[in-house]
Amino acid sequence: MCGIVGCVLKNRKVAPILLESIGKLEYRGYDSVGISTVDQNGIHLKKGSGKIKEVNEKIDLGELPGTTGIAHVRWATHGIPSTENSHPHTDNEGNISVVHNGIIENFSEIRESLEKEGYIFKSQTDTEIIPILIEKNMNKGLNLEDAVNESLKIIKGSYAIGVISKDNPNEIIGARNDSPLIIGVGDGDYFIASDATAIINHTKNVIYVDNGELVILNSEGVVVKDSKGNVVDKDIDVIDWDAEMAQKEGYDYFMLKEIHEQDSAIRDTLSEKDKIAEIISNLDGINRICFVACGTSFHASLTGKYLIESMSGISTDVILASEFKYSANTLDENTLVIFISQSGETADTLKALKVAKKTSKTLAIVNVLGSSATREADFVIYTRAGPEIGVAATKTYISQLVCIYMFAAILADNKELLNTLNEVPDYISEVLSKEDVIKDIASKYSDVNDFFFIGRGLSYPTALEGALKLKEITYIHGEGYAAGELKHGPLALIDDDVPVVVVLPPGDNYKKTVSNLEEVKARGAHVIVIGSCEDDFIKTEVEDSFCINDKVKEIIAPLLYVIPLQLLSYYISVERGLDPDKPKNLAKCVTVE
Repeated sequence: MCGIVGCVLKNRKVAPILLESIGKLEYRGYDSVGISTVDQNGIHLKKGSGKIKEVNEKIDLGELPGTTGIAHVRWATHGIPSTENSHPHTDNEGNISVVHNGIIENFSEIRESLEKEGYIFKSQTDTEIIPILIEKNMNKGLNLEDAVNESLKIIKGSYAIGVISKDNPNEIIGARNDSPLIIGVGDGDYFIASDATAIINHTKNVIYVDNGELVILNSEGVVVKDSKGNVVDKDIDVIDWDAEMAQKEGYDYFMLKEIHEQDSAIRDTLSEKDKIAEIISNLDGINRICFVACGTSFHASLTGKYLIESMSGISTDVILASEFKYSANTLDENTLVIFISQSGETADTLKALKVAKKTSKTLAIVNVLGSSATREADFVIYTRAGPEIGVAATKTYISQLVCIYMFAAILADNKELLNTLNEVPDYISEVLSKEDVIKDIASKYSDVNDFFFIGRGLSYPTALEGALKLKEITYIHGEGYAAGELKHGPLALIDDDVPVVVVLPPGDNYKKTVSNLEEVKARGAHVIVIGSCEDDFIKTEVEDSFCINDKVKEIIAPLLYVIPLQLLSYYISVERGLDPDKPKNLAKCVTVE
């Protein structure tokens, strides 16, 4: 993990382009960085642990010579963050250089075998076996392409790789298996990358590489081959967003910018309505729905369960992707399995998708055009959120919810709910106009060590999401609970050191949630309520609150009430002197298990 870029340029020095491009992948999470270039004099390499700016100030990554090169930002999986464990890695003779995303499952036995043959390893990484395997095969007389192919035949696991060699100074070989890789086609310049964000400044024309395919980039162009060596004719897609959309545009952090983009993200996602209606028309015989997701997407899925079961009466399950295999035997031809993934490359989710396809119809709700999930699933709904740079999901979560709402409403023929969704962007703008209220609350509670978040019904997944955001970017322990579960154990932890955030929209669950609120107040807890602006109880009985337009009823509350919780986490993070865009130990694109 977690980001790679490679360039073959026509008449420009490659290192500065690689440095700029790899900087666009910082949001994916990383602990080290490196660049390798090649020219007629051989391989040139610089790398180190730490942030790009820090490493570049020490060793000037951009001064490497040549017009062909590869770069990497690493998130440690094998070996601690260090210069030795940083990518790129080379063979023993220093003639081959490789960058790699993913996990090689059988690297230990391969490494042991190579060491017995006399090959020396400098790092603790799984990646280093790749250039040494290629070296071994080239020493047998194979050219670079064939040596890469032969090496990959014995590797098990996930990978996206970029390879350069002293013997081929104007060429990059790329390959993928269960880890994202795209090709960028410019005006005489050619790129590989794990994410379009890295190359959007240079081209919008991309080719999506499929599992088992090999990519050859050189000064003449691009060739893609399948696992048998046959040339594959690939379509060129045009990215429908630009580099400006991935810039901060005056905001201090991407997370705040993306929170403020949620009204426009919803408007764009609502354009998927007709596509969703078409998909539903092809779902005859479905009597069960199963959502499969991780993290934030799991919380969106829980909301979908409440909506679908309450409006359509169709039994709906929600399963964590990492736990899916234990439920796979319950699937049949009458089950629709819905996979939700921001990136469309989440390893657990993709593995579950491949299993589900054997028995059931599959639907992917994804933000990234051309990602692996979109090519595997029977049906696809796109969340039109645009690029999300902050690691903590905000606008992609809202967009996922909107897709789920449209799906549930069309499935139940609930035209009133469909029409109501058109009003949500305006309500969001209204919420965001009052963010200073949340900023003040955040300042008050920024030093606490524990938070509880509670809600009932549709507000329960919102409470879970609020707690997750807090954990992700403030490092404060936060727990989300169904409000009625407090008395079954968690109430023992409530005292005046544990603030409780209560999600309290008007509706059927209001009175019972108020009773739970009174329970925690009676035990000394400070209470923060997200509720209606017309709620007299909140005005008179609650210490801290954020009010939302009373026209926002319980059924659409998840689309609005989560936004103050996002802002609460964001401002607490800033108050604590943290970077909300780059939380420790986390990465945006979790392509390994």
